[in-house]
Amino acid sequence: MDEEKNKSLTYAGAGVDIAAGNRAVDLIKQSVKSTYRPGVMTDIGGFGSLFALDIAKYKEPVLVSGTDGVGTKLRIAHLMDKHNTIGIDAVAMCVNDILVQGAEPLFFLDYLAVGKLVPERAAEIVDGLAAGCRQAGCALIGGETAEMPGFYGPDEYDLAGFVVGVAEKSKLLDGSQTKSGDVLIALPSSGLHANGYSLVRQALFEEMGYDIDTKLPELERSLGEELLEPTRIYVQAARPLLDKFNIKGLAHITGGGITENLPRILPTGLAALVDCSTWPVPAIFKLLQKVGNITDEEMQRTFNMGLGMILVVSASEADAVIANLKERNEIAYQIGEVVTGDRKVDYR
Repeated sequence: MDEEKNKSLTYAGAGVDIAAGNRAVDLIKQSVKSTYRPGVMTDIGGFGSLFALDIAKYKEPVLVSGTDGVGTKLRIAHLMDKHNTIGIDAVAMCVNDILVQGAEPLFFLDYLAVGKLVPERAAEIVDGLAAGCRQAGCALIGGETAEMPGFYGPDEYDLAGFVVGVAEKSKLLDGSQTKSGDVLIALPSSGLHANGYSLVRQALFEEMGYDIDTKLPELERSLGEELLEPTRIYVQAARPLLDKFNIKGLAHITGGGITENLPRILPTGLAALVDCSTWPVPAIFKLLQKVGNITDEEMQRTFNMGLGMILVVSASEADAVIANLKERNEIAYQIGEVVTGDRKVDYR
C-alpha cells in the first residue's frame, strides 16, 4: 500500500502521451506544407500562426471568418475506420460559408480532440484537411490536437475548424440587390455532405438494420462509402463568376436544406419559387425518403437534395453564367426564380 502511495504519477500514465503528440506533428508536416500559399509566415509548432495579408490587392479589405464541425458524420468514419477524407468535410463546411459572402479563403486552423492520440490516425485526418485546403486554395497554418482520456473513448474523436478569408468591401455579397424576376442557378452536391446524419443513421441503421457494408440496388457502392463521400468545396466553381458577372447572392445549402438556407439571402418582400423537376435527385436521398417514410417537407428542410450551392443572378445574365460554368466542366441547373413573397421557399 505504501508503495502505491509513493508511486510517481506521470501525464502518460494518466492517458496523455506527449511523445505521441510530437510524433503526430512530425507525420503531418509535409501535408501541412503542401497547402502553403503566399502570405504564410510561420511553420507549424509555434504558439500562434502568422499570415501577411496582401493589402495592395484591395482598396477596402474585409476579413470574413467562419467556423464549423463535421457533426455525426464522424460516426461513419469511425465505423469505416477510414479517416483521410473527413478533414475535407471540415474545411468544406467552413469555406463554403464564407464563399457565399464573396470571400477568398486565406487560411484554416483545425481543432482535433481525441480519446487516445494515435499519430498515424491523426496524420490521416490532417491529410484530409490538407486536401480540402488545397481544393479551397487556402493554407492550413495551425491547429490544436487535444488528448482527452475519460472524455472521449479511446477510438473516438471530434473535429472542427476555423477559416479566415478576405473580400473587397464594395463586392461583399449580401443579397440586397436581388429583385423579383432574378434567376436561381444551382450547383450539384456530392451527396449528403455533412448534414442530417442523425436522421440518416436512425433511418438506415436503427430502423432498417443496415450497416456500412450493406450494398443496395439503388447505390453503386457500399452504404458506408456512400455516406462518407466528402462534402464538395465550391470555391473553384463559384469564385471565377464573381469577377465576370453580377452575382447577386450565393446560398450554401447546408443544415436546414434549401428551405432554411435560401431565404437567408433574400431581402424582405421576396421569396423563391423552386421547380423540383429541374435537377436529378441523387439515389441516396430517394432511398432515405423511402425507407424512413420521410415527407417531402422534412426532406427539403433537412437535406440538400442534390444541390450544394445556389446562385442568384439577373435573368439577362443567366444563360451566360450557365455557359461559363459548362465551359469549365461544371454542371449547373436553372432551378427557379425570385418572386414577391415573405422570405420563404415555395416548391412546385
